[in-house]
Amino acid sequence: MKIIIVTLFSSLIILSKSYAQTVKHDTVLIQKIDSMFKDDQLWRKEYFKLQKKESQYDEETINRKWAEADSLNEIKAKTIIKQYGYPGYSLAGEKSDKFWAIVQHCDDDIAFQEKVLALMKTEVAKNNAGKETYALLTDRVLVNKHQKQIYGTQVRTDPKTHKTTPLPLKYPKKADALRKKMGMGPLREYLKLFN
Repeated sequence: MKIIIVTLFSSLIILSKSYAQTVKHDTVLIQKIDSMFKDDQLWRKEYFKLQKKESQYDEETINRKWAEADSLNEIKAKTIIKQYGYPGYSLAGEKSDKFWAIVQHCDDDIAFQEKVLALMKTEVAKNNAGKETYALLTDRVLVNKHQKQIYGTQVRTDPKTHKTTPLPLKYPKKADALRKKMGMGPLREYLKLFN
């Protein structure tokens, strides 16, 4: 599962250019999210370096530090949600999408991910959060609950063939139409990102 998580996020960094409204952004919040995102990515990048035998760290250290960073970020994310609700574009600018990434990695607390998903839904309806990030978190929650996903964003890569396929889909024949509604390209193009 770790490879899925790493590959998915490394292949996708989604930054929306549209903002819901012109409001002064919260610079302290933006700096906090940016710092959390750097911590989120640090050990994921080291994991990729390790796969290429380019990391100065061993796998045990990377896994331990990765888990620590995710755990600390989860605590900080919960504090942000409690204080601000979902930090949409009007509050956090493009860092809103980086906050989503941090929540996406809170896999040990599905209830928290579901809470954020509900808050995001409201912001997406106001064009104050990304539809694509909402779709990604929707699928993540469904997969974490051992259910079929909707948009095909959660994938697995066969270690022998290196072929990437989506985890089970609820509506496989409608996947591309559903993805299009969320501003996403066809599933076959998305899967190419992993190769």
